[in-house]
Amino acid sequence: MQPHSACTSILVGKAASIDGSVIIARNDDTFYPLTPQRFYMHEAVHDRHEILKSTQNGFEAPLPENGVAYQATPNVEVAEKGLYEESGINANNVAMSATESVYGNPKALAFDPLVPDGLAEDTMPTMVLPVITSARHGVSVLGDLIKQYGSPEGNAVLFADHDEAWYMEIVTGHHWVAQRIPDDAYVVTANQVAIQNVDFDDPDQFMWSAGIQDFVSEHHLNPDPTTWNFRRIFGTDTEKDRHYNTPRVWYGQRYLTPDVHQEPDSSDLPFICHANRKISVDDVSAILGSHYNETDYDPLGRGPQALKTKFRPIAMNRTQNSHVLQLRNDVPAAQSAIMWLCLGVPAFSPFVPFFANATDTAPTYSTTPLHADNVSAYWLYRKLSVLVESHYAEFIQPDIDFLTASKQAFTAHVAATDTAAQQLDGAELTAYLTAQNRAIADVTQERTTQLINQLFEQGLTLSKLTFNMDVNL
Repeated sequence: MQPHSACTSILVGKAASIDGSVIIARNDDTFYPLTPQRFYMHEAVHDRHEILKSTQNGFEAPLPENGVAYQATPNVEVAEKGLYEESGINANNVAMSATESVYGNPKALAFDPLVPDGLAEDTMPTMVLPVITSARHGVSVLGDLIKQYGSPEGNAVLFADHDEAWYMEIVTGHHWVAQRIPDDAYVVTANQVAIQNVDFDDPDQFMWSAGIQDFVSEHHLNPDPTTWNFRRIFGTDTEKDRHYNTPRVWYGQRYLTPDVHQEPDSSDLPFICHANRKISVDDVSAILGSHYNETDYDPLGRGPQALKTKFRPIAMNRTQNSHVLQLRNDVPAAQSAIMWLCLGVPAFSPFVPFFANATDTAPTYSTTPLHADNVSAYWLYRKLSVLVESHYAEFIQPDIDFLTASKQAFTAHVAATDTAAQQLDGAELTAYLTAQNRAIADVTQERTTQLINQLFEQGLTLSKLTFNMDVNL
């Protein structure tokens, strides 16, 4: 089974964020330039008796009999490319993003091989997100499923609730470690085993698969017995890592902690980091939309050609969705959870805020055709991304102006919605937030269409198939 995602993830503790939110975020980067996705709300289920069957690797398991409502961003081509619900927040205000592909080293895998028909990324959120009641519970539920079914691939999974963010790395067929992100810290990861020193005497901060210490000892996997460094024991440190993975972590850490000097190809970038300021949703979305901006490594910049193509950037044309899942602590819980969702290339497209306490999504998001149309959000933001990149020098400033205005509008929208929502509760509140989600989707769609039309008209003047003849001839 081919790993589906080659992503970049960010986690932020509540004391590290500007407003006390817990934040988890990720770019869902597939191995295809186009993998159409939609944004969907699952209803709660009760006494369900169905079998989930993967279209990718033959995995089969009973779906949860009972589950709460939750958001999801699944593929459109389920039969061919798999379900992959990827990201969402459930009715318990627990967020999950799955997965960040990671890779165990050959020696560890030799003694605990991957399980070909085990629980993979394509079915993981569907099995876990409906039933979990906290971030820590998410790790526990997923750990039990991996123990029962095994894993066919290396995966890292992000969980968050109002109090905690957890990062879980599954590296072999049955072994994994999860770490709670300290409240005052942040993490940036990119397709490489990241967790470092594990303290088995501190179960409040770490969770792990049964028998992992004996497994490491029995098979002589620890290259430095003075420590128990999960990255060194189970991870990789290859030339590919230094061109494809570590530079993205370096850029994210450079953005949030610029006073710490590090090299982009370093194998020793820290897992737990502390920013030089409080971190906002805009900071997180800026990293997810970055491409080594203001460095020689920017493929859209003016650096030397060899450096512009040296490292794999964070935002890519095959980023199918980018999401920031925010659990806020400064408003009532029933209105606190927001998914900031970008269905275009995040370098050029907005992160639109959607309250999790809703019964439906806008039709432009919930219905995505397999091929391009003039209605759906996925294809709208894909078109914007292609237009801007095609005439980058001419179009990037109008796009930046549009994104800046969008952020202002979104902030005002969330604030106004919060104020009105505090007068409501129960079904009335849910209906109001659902309507507000629809309203912001419609307004942003209209503004994006206007920008696309503006850029299209300007693009007609940039054609190389032109000729100006002297009027006197």
